[in-house]
Amino acid sequence: LLRRARAVWRGFFRQPMEVKQRYANSPATYEGYGSRLGVEKGAILDWGDYYFLHVRPPHLFDPDKWPHLPPELRETTEEYSREVAALCGRLMTAMSLGLGAGASRLQEAFGGAEGAGVCVRVNYYPRCPQPELTLGLSSHSDPGGMTVLLADERVRGLQVRRRGAWVTVDPVPDAFIVNVGDQIQVLTNATYRSVEHRVMVNAAEERLSVALFYNPRSDLPLAPMPELVSPDRPSLYKPMTFDEYRLYIRRKGPRGKSQVESIEATAIGAAR
Repeated sequence: LLRRARAVWRGFFRQPMEVKQRYANSPATYEGYGSRLGVEKGAILDWGDYYFLHVRPPHLFDPDKWPHLPPELRETTEEYSREVAALCGRLMTAMSLGLGAGASRLQEAFGGAEGAGVCVRVNYYPRCPQPELTLGLSSHSDPGGMTVLLADERVRGLQVRRRGAWVTVDPVPDAFIVNVGDQIQVLTNATYRSVEHRVMVNAAEERLSVALFYNPRSDLPLAPMPELVSPDRPSLYKPMTFDEYRLYIRRKGPRGKSQVESIEATAIGAAR
């Protein structure tokens, strides 16, 4: 299934531009095909194409935004999304137990298994003639709950920040990379911390990755779970819905981990 998912999306991104433009992304929902190819003198910009799809909740699912080419793409992507979302549920259970909470506690804080949102973003990074002038994707932490990434099995590109340095992640065939997102950092009062990462481009090779985002219910105010707050470890974050946080991110653009750190600073300042 992982190999089929990669193959069908490579097939889509190799379609002529006029075919891809039929699915141009919607400014209202961000769904569909988009491109960020470009370099301005003196500025580092993102370099890549992408396709964004809502899977859940049902009212955001729009079949008209799902490509018909290659013919197997829709069926494969639906199966892939279903299986990886189920994997996220199992990971949530493991993480919840790791907190010393009940097995379903973290999932409940997301609004329950049926309340969780699921979306997919496929990233395609063409060969770049001047890789030193651009990034595939600028430094950021994922704003949602959890990201399960199927990285390119051949070409490296993902880097994570560790102890102030950028570390390149070596791809492991048929394996996922799981990133904790900002919402889990908030819910766990920074017991689990989101991962700052970026993507480098390549002058010789194209690269493709498939990211599935598993997010809390978007209209549910999220704050540190009470059992993770104590006099010795006060609440670091004020309540905020995922919808409000996404809007905050979109206004400011990707800026490393400064977004989640800024709401932490605001909450601490308010507490004082």
